[in-house]
Amino acid sequence: MTARLDSRSRLRLLAGGLLGAIVLALSIVAIFWTPLDPNRLDVLHRLNAPDIRNLFGTDEFGRDVLSRAMTGGTTSLTVAILTVAAAIAVGSTIGFLTGFFRGWTDRLVMILNDTLLAFPGILLALGLSAVMGPRKYGTVLALSVAYTPKVMRVVRGTVMSLREREYIEASRALGNGPVYTLVRHIVPNAVAPIAVLATAMFGWAILMESALSFLGLGVPPPAATWGNMLATARPYLTSAPWLSVIPGMLIAATLLSVNLLGDSLRDWLDPRM
Repeated sequence: MTARLDSRSRLRLLAGGLLGAIVLALSIVAIFWTPLDPNRLDVLHRLNAPDIRNLFGTDEFGRDVLSRAMTGGTTSLTVAILTVAAAIAVGSTIGFLTGFFRGWTDRLVMILNDTLLAFPGILLALGLSAVMGPRKYGTVLALSVAYTPKVMRVVRGTVMSLREREYIEASRALGNGPVYTLVRHIVPNAVAPIAVLATAMFGWAILMESALSFLGLGVPPPAATWGNMLATARPYLTSAPWLSVIPGMLIAATLLSVNLLGDSLRDWLDPRM
């Protein structure tokens, strides 16, 4: 069941969509073009203030901050998208199966799931990143493991609620098998909460990846991410404040966009809210 969005929800959708489109456009364009080479060193122009050539200045190695922020967006968004896709795929599959079929397998899986949930996500991701070392797909794996238990619990709870509905009993009475009932009736009705959860998780993944990169456990240099750009800017907050402005603004814009879009999606998919 869906509903028409009211004016406030439409405004949130418009603002979130506009911010998200700007960040996404910059990240996609960076795959093919940047104003300057983001990894080109130019020690003669290190820590230059913003000017015509370098719109957001240069960093401690003379690299263009705008170009690095654009490529950093590509890296950060790629990590977030892969993380959300992996966590939703694995967590939803296990949640659907355990929530619908129940039994001793469900109990064992939930014991393991509750054990993982006992650890804060950031600590679990930090531990896994420290073991695997700083690398792009290691970060994706660490974040996916940290978020999968949350997905599993949400999906399992949704399925357990849906399996008691009258139309599920009717499907069984008609002689439909459990797999058909699960695929035909349970999965479509669980899409709404999964979609809202995926939107929220995307924002969490961006923030977590930035935190790991800031601590030196994310994507390693010289590759740029918003998190490691903030880390390198920390010693120059007073002498070169422009180093932290654009990555900080891009992180804030992305999180604001995700939250606004998530609120609008929730209002559209669940009018009872």
